[in-house]
Amino acid sequence: MSKEKDHLKDLSEIRSLMEKSTTFISLSGISGILAGTCALLGAGVAYQRLHTNTLYQESYQSETTQTILDMNGSNATEFIVIAIAVLFSALFFGSIFTIRKAKKQGQSLWDKTSQRLFTNMAIPLATGGLFCLLLINNHSFALIAPATLIFYGLALVNASKYTLKDIRFLGVTEIILGLLAVYFIGNGLLFWTIGFGILHILYGSIMYFKYDK
Repeated sequence: MSKEKDHLKDLSEIRSLMEKSTTFISLSGISGILAGTCALLGAGVAYQRLHTNTLYQESYQSETTQTILDMNGSNATEFIVIAIAVLFSALFFGSIFTIRKAKKQGQSLWDKTSQRLFTNMAIPLATGGLFCLLLINNHSFALIAPATLIFYGLALVNASKYTLKDIRFLGVTEIILGLLAVYFIGNGLLFWTIGFGILHILYGSIMYFKYDK
């Protein structure tokens, strides 16, 4: 009986080592919470700017259609700047806590597993970024928010093979939100707020209590 327990323990340890060698497990739940918080703050600023510009347009209804189109392009430019600021803020805070967790667990930040994780995320994200630039070039501003959600979701699903499986569920949810944002076109900021803000905070909280504590 004792030998059987020892064998089971050995098998469990071997399985754990194999999982660690093929899975990047140092993602921090706090990183997700902070990323979501940054997204909510960014969405608040974007909403305030949108509301201000809408009031500006309503006070000048006698202006030409071209001027209104220019205003929409201006809104999109502001939103892109806000989105980039949110992205870098989330990456900054996420990196700090991920590095701290990796050191605590004794896992390398740049081994073969993390390289595969990065590559599998980078391809859909880069494709999505180029797609959004094409949308901007064609003045299809209403599709930018849905596109960011869909491609981000695809990146998470693609990368979930090399990290915690919970990432896959987050990715699928982001894709569904992106598709809904296309169906309910014109409400992109709302779905963007839910996808990058609320979902990240919810996911980060679950991950923190499940893996970090």
